[in-house]
This record gives sequence, C-alpha cells and structure tokens, in this order.
Amino acid sequence: MTGHAENGDEGRRRGRRSRAFKAAGLALAGALVLGAAAAGWAYWHLNSNIKSVDINNALGDDRPPKAVTTPTPSGTVSASPLPTGSLNILVLGSDSRSGKENQALGGGDSEGARSDTAMVVHLDAGRTKATVVSIPRDTLVTRPSCPLPSGGSTSVAYNSMFNNAYSVGGPVCAVKTVESITDVRMDHYIEIDFAGFARLVDALGGVTVTTDEDIDDEDSHLKLEAGTHDLDGAQALALARTRHGIGDGSDLGRIGLQHKLVKALLEQISATNLLSDPAKLYRVADAVTGSLTTDTGLDSLTELIRLGESLRGLPTDGVTTVTMPVLPAPSDRNRVVADEPEARELWASLR
Repeated sequence: MTGHAENGDEGRRRGRRSRAFKAAGLALAGALVLGAAAAGWAYWHLNSNIKSVDINNALGDDRPPKAVTTPTPSGTVSASPLPTGSLNILVLGSDSRSGKENQALGGGDSEGARSDTAMVVHLDAGRTKATVVSIPRDTLVTRPSCPLPSGGSTSVAYNSMFNNAYSVGGPVCAVKTVESITDVRMDHYIEIDFAGFARLVDALGGVTVTTDEDIDDEDSHLKLEAGTHDLDGAQALALARTRHGIGDGSDLGRIGLQHKLVKALLEQISATNLLSDPAKLYRVADAVTGSLTTDTGLDSLTELIRLGESLRGLPTDGVTTVTMPVLPAPSDRNRVVADEPEARELWASLR
C-alpha cells in the first residue's frame, strides 16, 4: 500500500509539474506572440509616420550628375552590405504652422510654410567625415522654374530670397533651387518641422549648449545668460529660431546657434545608449518619423535604419559645420548674396 501511495504521490507531482511547465510554455509563447505583434505594430506605426515626395520623378534628368562611386573590385566580397559612398542630403527645417503643436511652438498663420533652416549635409566616401553647409535663408538667388504638383511650373525669379523656393514649390523646388545655385546633386531630401524637432530633443532627454553671449529675443521668447544650459525641446527650438537677440540680428547669427545645436544633438545621441532602453528608442524614433518628410529613396524605416547604420563610423568630431560664404547684397543691405569665388569653391569640394 505504501509503495502504491508513494507512486501515486509521485505521479501527482509529475502531473502538477507537467501542467506547470505547460502553463509556463503557453505563457512564454503568448508573450512571444504579443511581443512580435507589438514589434510588428511599432514598425508599421513608425513606417507609416513617414511622408514622402517623389523628387527624382518630378525633376527628371535635368540635374547635376550623381557622384561617381568606386565599385568593389571584381571577385571580391564587400565586408559590409551597407552603403559607403559619398552622399549629399538637403536637410530642411520647416516653419510650418499647421497643427496645434506647430502653432503653439511657432505662432503665425497655418497657411503654407517656409524653409526656416537649410543645410546641405555632405558625407565623405567611407562615411567617417561629414560637412554641414548652411544656406542663409535671406540669400538672394535666381530661383529656377519648378514643376508644380498640380501641373505646370513656376516662372524663373531673379533676386528672390532662397527660402521662397519652398513656399512657392515645396520640397521639389527647394531641391531644384539648391542644385541650381550649387551645381551639386542632392541624393536625398529630409525635412522636419517645428514640433518634430522639439519632440526629438525631449525624447533624447534634452541637449546641453554653451552660448557665448546673453540672449534676449522677443520673437523666439528665449532669454539665456551666457554660459552652459540644459535645454528642453521648446527651448532648443527657440534657440534654433533666435536671430534678433544676438549679434547684429541677422540670419548669420542664428546659423551659428544652429550649428551649436547640431553638435549638441550629435553628442547627446552618441552619449545615449538607445539600444539598452527600448522605450526611449521608440520615443526617439516616433519623434523623428512623426514629423518627417523625405524623398522616396528614404521613405521607409528600413532605408532610414540602413542610412543610420552606415554612419556608425562617423564620430562627433568628424562633423564640420560651415556657412556658405556670403556678403551683403548691393541691392538690399538686409539680404546677402553668395561671395564668389569662395562659395563656388566650397560647393565644388562636395561633388
């Protein structure tokens, strides 16, 4: 009887362990399914955030030539499938007032937008160095004829402010105007608006910036004493838009502050181990993609990740920020024109 009882107890214990293992297995399987579903939803959400414009199709072949990349020698296998060739990307900060967030951050009416910030980002072959060239929005240029989404095209405009190109013809005209004045092919286009920039800074936990002088700008509503400051998203955006509270109040002073912000953002991203904090990584990705417009070559999360991974060898101190050489316009001292031949030589170095 005892043996039977012991066998019975052991059998019941094995049964309970079997049911426990089965329950644990089902729970694990359920967690994996839910995790995969959540990851799938997150990818779909981030991917669907991205808006795009088919710039290549709109502009056709009447453009500067693409940069020639050195092909991999025949019979060899590249150590990395990631792209390593040189690349030129037009990055615009749009002062769109559409949506409550943008209106709260920027004010003004909600009709249309301008390219408040314009930077040509040149990645050297090998992608271990980069040059960021700012184009002052007050630069007088010859704006070429641009195709319009509704059909037809704009007229050529002489002595037009650079940032009017975006107002008149959107991203397509902005790219065509940049290519016209630089003779450099823009391989990609990236645009982020007010709210997206502020959310990105907040998602990263803010940025640390050192200012060389006191700032008191009634337009951007930013007041800072000279020194080092930890800025949240709204403050960082105000700094990017500040021009009247520093120097001579020109756009060149604002560009100097924007260059400080670029370096501060790169340093913050470099110092933040996003891969160890999935929740923070998602917030950053959502902030970036939620207010992003790209060309169709970068309009998927896969392509953006691929671009980001190709920059893993780019150190913060490998990024140089400069401004297109300009001088006061003879026709209007409140505007500037390209300073030649220095401007032409700068653009030639990026081809």
